[in-house]
Amino acid sequence: MTLKEDRFTMSADRYLAKNYVIVYLEDAISQLLAHREENPKVEPLKYLSQYFSSLRDGNHTMFREFSFIKSTSHSRASFVRLFWKCFRQIGKKGDLLSIQEYHSLLGLLCTDFPFKLVQKTARIVLIDDALDCLISFTDFIYAFQVQFFYEEFLDKCSELYQTLQQSSQSPRDPVIVPTSNDQDAGGAHQSNHLPVDGVDSIAFFRSVYPVCDRVNYSTPPVAALKEILFSTPRISFYGFLMAIAKSEAINEHIGRLPPKMELLEGADIELTSRMRASQTSLSPTS
Repeated sequence: MTLKEDRFTMSADRYLAKNYVIVYLEDAISQLLAHREENPKVEPLKYLSQYFSSLRDGNHTMFREFSFIKSTSHSRASFVRLFWKCFRQIGKKGDLLSIQEYHSLLGLLCTDFPFKLVQKTARIVLIDDALDCLISFTDFIYAFQVQFFYEEFLDKCSELYQTLQQSSQSPRDPVIVPTSNDQDAGGAHQSNHLPVDGVDSIAFFRSVYPVCDRVNYSTPPVAALKEILFSTPRISFYGFLMAIAKSEAINEHIGRLPPKMELLEGADIELTSRMRASQTSLSPTS
């Protein structure tokens, strides 16, 4: 798909695939049949109407299994927004939480949410040897958003980064380091270590560009990647992840979280009342 392709120019099959229409139709029927087994009085048309209304409003991921939440970009983004709406009070209070505590909160919405994904999120905010540090809600939610929404893209970028880094590790001129016992030119060590300053940003962009806008996984807009990678001569992968998480253009592209200045406004969702409402809306009429 070209970067300018839209729903009016793509084929019917491509449109269905890009918008996961078949995925949701199959899930709707599966959920309907499961409910009919429990209570034959469920009204199919009403149930399907409620299902797709919930899907449209982004409320369809609460208490669903991780495989379903992860299956589409719409569900991933909706789950991020749900997490934000349920727990932003943590940010208002200024509390700092560990990755284990954030995983527990995610488990309230999705019981089988994997801890590994929370660890990946933490690595955007913290360096590897500081994963036991506490994280603010604001830092976590934006990092979690890009890690979950763009997971496949970021994994591919990591592979490309490592390949580029290895290809640039050609031997350099030896560096003469005097030893403590021999101060003349006769005693020296040779060092071929590269400086830990990342990779060339333009070369990294050229590596990443061909995987942008894939139909089988979500990718950030190319303009936002250009803004990040064209603003510095070299970049580390940690710096790249941090820049994506902090990018207002990428946040706007995902379209679920407000700007950082407005992140903590509004009241949290009451989970118990939402659970009762969810159960009531899916129950059959007498």
